[in-house]
Amino acid sequence: MTAEQFTKTALNVINIEKQAIDEIAQYIDDSFIDACQTIFDCQGRTIVIGMGKSGHIGNKIAATLASTGTPAFFVHPGEASHGDLGMITKDDVVLLISNSGETSEVVNIIPVIKRIGAKTISMTGNPTSSMANLSDIHLCIAVSKEACPLGLAPTASTTATLVMGDALAVALLEARGFTADDFALSHPGGSLGRRLLLTLEDIMHRGEQLPIIKTGKLIKDALFEISSKGLGMTAIVDEQGILAGLFTDGDLRRIIEQKLDLHSAKIDDAMTVKCTTAKADMLAAEALNIMENKRINGLIVVDETNRPIGALNMQDLLKAGVI
Repeated sequence: MTAEQFTKTALNVINIEKQAIDEIAQYIDDSFIDACQTIFDCQGRTIVIGMGKSGHIGNKIAATLASTGTPAFFVHPGEASHGDLGMITKDDVVLLISNSGETSEVVNIIPVIKRIGAKTISMTGNPTSSMANLSDIHLCIAVSKEACPLGLAPTASTTATLVMGDALAVALLEARGFTADDFALSHPGGSLGRRLLLTLEDIMHRGEQLPIIKTGKLIKDALFEISSKGLGMTAIVDEQGILAGLFTDGDLRRIIEQKLDLHSAKIDDAMTVKCTTAKADMLAAEALNIMENKRINGLIVVDETNRPIGALNMQDLLKAGVI
């Protein structure tokens, strides 16, 4: 094949699969609504079962449901017949997937699932199939043709199945009022989890690492504190330890332009009095937004009495994976 032929074939596959998605839009009907309501009302879990390619898609659907607020897991129909049916209870909903609706490994376990008392939802491309007739609810995923030129390899049909599963998951997500914070709780290892769960208390410099000097000190003392702590800034506090101001690398450039004597001028004359601060329980992502909007490179973290307890800069957010 030539490069042009490879491209032509690939685009043809994409167009057929786009058509398949358009075709299943007609099946977002009363049965789809019943399926959503049944899963929403479920007091147990949603168990997804499928064989072969349908099983691979089913595994992904189960993972998507689980990560968007609907407790779910996948069970292989072969394993189900050899003990894994014990994972299913009467409080569960079982989502059965097969394009033909006649997959024997799946059809054969439906009577047992019904005896257990679990609700069944089938997802097939044949509304008159055994699975469709045996299930409490049937979702049609019929497509006019596969993208495979032989009409054999599941291609457009698996895409349609995946899209229908996503439609279920997202509809349920919205019905549950599932939020980004909820999503982060099930994804603590991901970048989103870090952005939504990490607080300033987790990453701020504190104790001896906190750059801090008292009012009345010289500017050169502030410069020494900034250099030794390496955050590009230092907090200035009064005799009671309450935050009086902030001095940063940017302030240093400003006072050089003003030709202040760094060896004799006091920090009180050079510090920024009305500085932006943060609380320890603030989300790191929120702090990032503040720093970007105000175009500052660091924040002093204060307690309820406005006493500095921590500090951080953009580098800390970068290391924590928030940026």
